[in-house]
Amino acid sequence: IIFQPHTKFSIVQRQYVTMPKLAENYTEDTWLKLRDAVGAIQNSTSIKYNLEELYQAVENLCSYKVSPTLYKQLRQVCEDHVQAQIHQFREYPFICIKSLDNLSFLKRMNRCWQDHCRQTIMIRSIFLFLDRTYVLQNSLLPSIWDTGLELFRIHIVSDSAVQKRTVDGILEQIELERNGETVDRSLLRSLLGMLSDLQVYKDSFEEQFLIETNRLYAAEGQRLMQERDVPEYLHHVARRLEEENDRIMSYLDQSTQKPLICCVEKQLLGEHMTAILQKGLSTLLDENRVTELALLYQLFSKVKGGLPTLLQFWRDYIKSFGGEIVCTPEKDKDMVQDLLDFKDKMDNVAQNCFARNEGFINAMKEAFETFINKRPNKPAELIAKYVDSKLRAGNKEATEEELERILDKIMIIFRFIHGKDVFEAFYKKDLAKRLLVGKSASVDAEKSMLSKLKHECGAAFTSKLEGMFKDMELSKDIMIQFKQYMQNQSEPSNIELTVNILTMGYWPSYTPMEVHLCLDCFVICHQLTFNILRHFLMFAGRKLQWQPTLGHAVLKAEFKEGKKEVQVSLFQTLVLLMFNEGEEFSIEEIRTATGIEEGELRRTLQSLACGKARVLNKNPRGKDVEDGDRFNFNNDFKHKLFRIKINQIQMKETVEEQVSTTERVFQDRQYQIDAAVVRIMKMRKTLSHNLLVSELYNQLKFPVKPGDLKKRIESLIDRDYMERDKETPNQYHYVA
Repeated sequence: IIFQPHTKFSIVQRQYVTMPKLAENYTEDTWLKLRDAVGAIQNSTSIKYNLEELYQAVENLCSYKVSPTLYKQLRQVCEDHVQAQIHQFREYPFICIKSLDNLSFLKRMNRCWQDHCRQTIMIRSIFLFLDRTYVLQNSLLPSIWDTGLELFRIHIVSDSAVQKRTVDGILEQIELERNGETVDRSLLRSLLGMLSDLQVYKDSFEEQFLIETNRLYAAEGQRLMQERDVPEYLHHVARRLEEENDRIMSYLDQSTQKPLICCVEKQLLGEHMTAILQKGLSTLLDENRVTELALLYQLFSKVKGGLPTLLQFWRDYIKSFGGEIVCTPEKDKDMVQDLLDFKDKMDNVAQNCFARNEGFINAMKEAFETFINKRPNKPAELIAKYVDSKLRAGNKEATEEELERILDKIMIIFRFIHGKDVFEAFYKKDLAKRLLVGKSASVDAEKSMLSKLKHECGAAFTSKLEGMFKDMELSKDIMIQFKQYMQNQSEPSNIELTVNILTMGYWPSYTPMEVHLCLDCFVICHQLTFNILRHFLMFAGRKLQWQPTLGHAVLKAEFKEGKKEVQVSLFQTLVLLMFNEGEEFSIEEIRTATGIEEGELRRTLQSLACGKARVLNKNPRGKDVEDGDRFNFNNDFKHKLFRIKINQIQMKETVEEQVSTTERVFQDRQYQIDAAVVRIMKMRKTLSHNLLVSELYNQLKFPVKPGDLKKRIESLIDRDYMERDKETPNQYHYVA
């Protein structure tokens, strides 16, 4: 270069001047060839050049460093072509258009879009080398495909008239489909895909689509809530939601799913939640419409505030329905069975319809506890009697498994009762009758119930009940010893006597009733007393009191038909034994001879002379026993059985007896309140009235009124267990 600078320079200069000229000619010819090919593609005519040859031409042009010019010219050709397409859409009238015109317009738009996509793909394939070199190296430049989308968006879809016509046409087709007509889903899928690809879906279509959807379903919800019942309406809502989800899967963009479903749920459910529940929940629950209730829960779980609203109505329904069962005296006979059936029904709804939702289960428990305690004491009393009917011999429950299942259900209802001491009082009274009269269906069932009560309420609750069973077992042992004692006597009696020796503190109190026993009975009873006092030192220092009220006997009787055995109560026994001494007696003569109280005697005579098994005749005849009636032995009595049981006509539990039981419970409660007050004051020493009352409510297991608590506090102050503060009367001090 130093020695021959001019030579070297002239060669370089000559080469530099010649190359651009050759490249320019080559570029122009090649571009013309490529432009013809692009035009052929856009006009859907045959390409006269080989595609491989065209691809090689693009690669050669890029090698000659003319990529910017090539890209610019390609964009211009495509833009010119796209601009020319807008005219075909402006041929359609935009006023007073018919549905058919709209559909034709949509089809033309779709055809234009499909052609454009196909053309752009072909052009991109030819200019792939340009796309992967020059365009890729310049991040600000859109790819050939993106350029095609941009040109279509700018010159066709962004045209306000074309865009409005397209969107309105799509909305019209969707509305037709919602009204039950068949539409071309592939056409809608293609057009909505076009809007999504052109990135105008949300602004141009979705907003207006959701507005129209809101309008449609708002009007539909208002109309159908008036026209249809709730089950039919719920199925309609479920069907609408299914249709909209199917619509999303078929042609709508996935981004529309959430706002669309929320819109449908809001307009068909959210705006009518209270109306739906007020109109139909009670009916669905009354008729046990499990399918519709499950659908109701499923739909309401999707709406904001739906489940809390349903929960409140569900709770109110249980309180209302259950309160009617408990607070209607006419339904007392079937109250417990109705409660059990109602609880089973609500459990089934909670389990199978409300998806075992813990909130609904807790609300049900709260509602049961509320309504079952609206009527103090009576539910507890009736539950105790219901248990008695199931544990008594002769109940209809055939198997132990069925009986156990019923007892478990009863315990569920029992848990809701606040006054469990009322239940305990009536249960103890009925248990005593079952044990003493031998009417218990099963000892195992009795002990199973006792175990359930102990588990639920603690050992203190069942201590007296357990003591009753211990007395019965001890009595059996004593009677074995007594029978052995009697067999060793020089003159054994021909009467079998069984006596139960009871601890008075365990058993209900019975009104003492003095009756005139026959001589044999009198002798045996005193022998038994002597035996007990002699052989069982555990009874030393204790008083034995005879209680004949619940006694019973088996008598042998002779009639014209033959011999029979008659199973009767002790009072019936005393009356029948009189007829060994005479043929006919008046009611006054029988009362004087037996010593039976007048009311009890009338019921006894009524059972013997006016019932199904009439072993006595009453003169004059009638269903009731009057003062002037006379009675004689019915020698013509007939019966198909050898042993006949004559039931004593029991008084329906009198008001006095119920009041007596309730008063005993109330008295026990007073003792418990006194003990709780003293226990709290002994621990706290000084306490205000409000805090003391609050502590008492926490400790006491039965409902109590503030006035009753105040009386007990005053009583304890009078008895010097506590005193008022001299300066603050509302504060108490414990007196040690």
